Amino acid sequence: MALKPTIYKIKISLSDIDTNHYDSLDLTIAQHPSESRERMMARVLAFCMNARENVSFTKGLSAVEEPDIWSRTLDDRLDLWIDIGEPAADRIKKATRLSPVVKVYSFNLKSNSWWAKEQAKFKNLKVSVFQFDWKNIQTLAALVQRTMDLSITISDNIVYVSAKNGECEVSCLTLQPTAVSQEYH
Repeated sequence: MALKPTIYKIKISLSDIDTNHYDSLDLTIAQHPSESRERMMARVLAFCMNARENVSFTKGLSAVEEPDIWSRTLDDRLDLWIDIGEPAADRIKKATRLSPVVKVYSFNLKSNSWWAKEQAKFKNLKVSVFQFDWKNIQTLAALVQRTMDLSITISDNIVYVSAKNGECEVSCLTLQPTAVSQEYH
C-alpha cells in the first residue's frame, strides 16, 4: 500500500515589499511521503516570492515532468516554471523551451556543491537561480504545524516569517539573475 501525502493548511498574510504585492493566501499543501519539511517550506517560500494570479502548486514529486510551481495563461500556455532543489541542467534547459520564465530555488546542505558543479552549465540558460540559507530553512521547518497562520514579509531578498509558535528570517541569495519582468521576483 502506497503512503499518502500529509496535508497542511496554511493561511498567509503576505507583504512583498520588493514587488509591492500584498495578499492573503489560503494554501493547502500536500507533503509527498518522500519530501522533507524543509523542502515543503522552501516550496511555500518560493510560492510567496512569486505570488500572483494563476500561480499554483503542481503535483510536484508525484509528476516528474512538471515543475513544483507554475503559472499558466488563460489560454493554458506555461508562463512560469519554478523548480525547488538542485535540478539537473538538462531539465532546466528543457524548461526554458517550455516557459519564458524559469526559476530555481536551491535550499539544502548540498546546495553549494551542486551550484559549483552545475554553474557553468546554467550560465547560458535563461534561468534565475536562488539559494535559501539552509540553516534558516531548518529553523523555518521547525515551526511547521498541520494548520498554520503565517505572516510573511519579503524585503531585500530576506523573507521574515512569523508564526504562532515562533519566528525566523530566511535569506535568499541570487546565484544567477536573468533579465525578467518586475512582475516576477
